[in-house]
Amino acid sequence: MNKQEKILTLHPQGKNGVNIDKVKYDIIKDYILKTIRNHEEITYQRLNDLAVLELSPTFDGKVAWYLVTVKLDLEARNIIERIPKTSPHKLRIK
Repeated sequence: MNKQEKILTLHPQGKNGVNIDKVKYDIIKDYILKTIRNHEEITYQRLNDLAVLELSPTFDGKVAWYLVTVKLDLEARNIIERIPKTSPHKLRIK
């Protein structure tokens, strides 16, 4: 049996990350980065709505849960950032 490669996610506030399948991580990461680039800035809610709509039919798992997990990881890695003083909070590529 082929064991799925895992990735330990990071958290921007230094909290414990979670181990998730690297394949799922990459799907969500690519989606987040592509979507933010297409919009330049996007609210987290809009990103979540789009991801659920576009990925749910083919994604094995809860899109919204993976989205928040990978989003936090990308923030912790300084790849994306929350735009200060935006409400609801917006994201952009760092």
